[in-house]
Amino acid sequence: MDDDLAGLPIERKVRLLTGKTMWRTHADPALGLRELVLSDGPIGVRGEKWDERDHSIALPSPSALAATWDEQLVRRLGVALAAQARRKGVDVLLAPTINLHRSPVTGRHFECFSEDPVLTARIGDAYIRGVQSGGVAATAKHYVANDSETDRMTLDARLDERTLRELYLAPFEAAVEAGVWVVMAAYNSVNGTTMTENPLLAEPLKGEWGFDGVVVSDWGAVRSVAASANAPQDLVMPGPRSHWSLGLAEAVRSGEVPESALDEKIRRLLRLASRVSDPSTPAPGDDRELLRAAVTASTVLLRNEGSLLPLSTVKRVAVVGPNAAAVRFQGGGSAEVYPSTVVSPVDGLRAALDGVAEVAHSPGVRTTTKPTPLHRGNSTHPITGEPGLLVRVLDAAGAELLAEHRLTGRLPEPSRATGEDTVEIQAVLHPDVSGDWEISFGAWGPVSLAVDGKTLVDEVIEIDTDDPATLFLDPTWRTVTVPLEAGKPAHIVARRRLSPDASRASVLSADAPRGDDDFAEAVELARTSDVAVVVVGTTDESESEGSDRATLALPGRQDELVRAVAAANPRTVVVVNSGAPVLMPWREEVPAVLLSWLPGQEAGAGLADVLLGAAEPGGRLPTTWPAEDVSAESVTPVEGRLEYSEGLDIGHRKWLRDGAEPAYWFGHGLGYTSWEYEEVVVESGNRVRVRLTNTGSRTGREVVQVYLSRPSSAISRPVRWLAGFAAVTAAPGETAEAVVELPERAFQHWADKKWQREPGSFDILVGPSAGDVRSRARS
Repeated sequence: MDDDLAGLPIERKVRLLTGKTMWRTHADPALGLRELVLSDGPIGVRGEKWDERDHSIALPSPSALAATWDEQLVRRLGVALAAQARRKGVDVLLAPTINLHRSPVTGRHFECFSEDPVLTARIGDAYIRGVQSGGVAATAKHYVANDSETDRMTLDARLDERTLRELYLAPFEAAVEAGVWVVMAAYNSVNGTTMTENPLLAEPLKGEWGFDGVVVSDWGAVRSVAASANAPQDLVMPGPRSHWSLGLAEAVRSGEVPESALDEKIRRLLRLASRVSDPSTPAPGDDRELLRAAVTASTVLLRNEGSLLPLSTVKRVAVVGPNAAAVRFQGGGSAEVYPSTVVSPVDGLRAALDGVAEVAHSPGVRTTTKPTPLHRGNSTHPITGEPGLLVRVLDAAGAELLAEHRLTGRLPEPSRATGEDTVEIQAVLHPDVSGDWEISFGAWGPVSLAVDGKTLVDEVIEIDTDDPATLFLDPTWRTVTVPLEAGKPAHIVARRRLSPDASRASVLSADAPRGDDDFAEAVELARTSDVAVVVVGTTDESESEGSDRATLALPGRQDELVRAVAAANPRTVVVVNSGAPVLMPWREEVPAVLLSWLPGQEAGAGLADVLLGAAEPGGRLPTTWPAEDVSAESVTPVEGRLEYSEGLDIGHRKWLRDGAEPAYWFGHGLGYTSWEYEEVVVESGNRVRVRLTNTGSRTGREVVQVYLSRPSSAISRPVRWLAGFAAVTAAPGETAEAVVELPERAFQHWADKKWQREPGSFDILVGPSAGDVRSRARS
């Protein structure tokens, strides 16, 4: 291989290390290297096309996967993702995200697993092994300290070496131990150096840990030539234009970058290609049943006063709330996919109660102010009359190069055609109410918008960001108000000129006049039903990649709706549909609260299983839920620097340090039975045996959590920290034993450039959450 590389021209080497397209690398047949296809994740495999007609499975959000505390299930989900990747011709899945929940207000919280490095490491390990068992590369991202969205492209995370090692690097070290084939270098800097040039790529990643895979840049994260090429950064994405493609060959010729550095990067790329060269597809399984099981396993029962759940003997169920019929099944940003179907809570309960009980629905309140893309329900193709839209790509003279029937007005990446100059979107809008409609067009560059032949927008929208989440998912909008009559169609035409330097994202939207909320109707439905299920949650505006949250409060009048429904019907269940913590000021006023996260495409089917008792809510919180709002200062850089001043005390560790009580502790989750912790035995080799008995009336699963503490330590430590966990299942009255192996690392701390264990004993604390210790022992 070295002989082959020695004969390659420098330009050819540089070409291999820079992307060919947005999602592909270059091939080199002489080296036996084919093009590799990369795709966003982590809840599904989108593939190269961001197209609503190209379906993908949609798993629950990563925060939900961590809530299962179930490595075997997560590994099975990884296998399903690998099968999907193979079907779409994808070699590298850009997932999992193993950054930590450093702050509840982080906008991308839903895409990360947990606030805890141990739980994150173990769930990440399972995800990676599952994906790679199918011959598809997993990508551990974003290396490292990429834990907030505010100024994420430029912020400099400042943290000490011990905090870095014990918290933020720990999941990546575990990923390398799991054999991950790709690591993604983040946008941000750490301690003064951007990650695509950072010494942390060498040590500990490639040196101490021995990572032998490829370091790929986050999209657009390489901002230099020599500095990044001299670092252990291997592959620059996307292509074809990048700093390396424009200047690396000359940097090698001038001596700024040794040619041997390119050779080492190519060897790693060839190794990756050999690992994903087997085109075999994992045996197909029943994805929908697996995804449904993942919903029930991740759903967390936060409160169940009077054992209201599971429901029984109901004849009429009111399902209300803005997310009841339009469930938020995934988070906003690069993780988005298009599943073939999505089961809403209303749909799930109607299917489960068909012939048994009536399911009545009202949204109650509205929560979003963002323009709503046109869709098959309100628009038709202007020529064929089929539901959907017509999208055309035109040349500079206005001649048609390509025409497509699309199903939504949201086009992150419109199709391409040689000689393209303009993208045109046409649709016939069918208003269902009369009044002033808002017609919106989101795009970059020269844009125009016409309704029924009258041009209402004609201007140039300048690009004011380099954040891909904004460029591709949330372009700047222009909105006009047009009076329309119900039943009288309106012909809409939007155009935007294309530029090689601009995002192609285009979105055509229409919103009906905003009348009064259905608040009173929803409350009346609740009053006249046997039970009320209120589904509340976040929106794309309040929880998405590209921005952090200003508040943890639920958007709109949702808190008011919960209280009104609970006052009308004492048998009220609240289902929280969010990927991250939200405030629940009414949590002590309702008998039952379920957390469904962003539950993926089988959302309603799994929720119905939990509500009706076909399955136990198996989830436990992977992050602490605060009782009050959290300041955005924790994620807001000051003069470009973000100080991790809390050190080791994030999440439940900070609550314990402050002696404060959150709304719900890390690890909390009730299930449908009860458990008595009876005995803890500590054996040599750091093995902890915990005996416990199911004292309830149903078979259940308990996640036994083991924490360590050392109050008399000579060094600063958290009050206690998670060391290990294991789950048991037992029938009513049955005794089970959880065996928890505590790794030596759990007892160690980082000091003087190495891992050390302080002499003496540690307290071992056992219980069902970080705030509920049932048994104690010493080791």
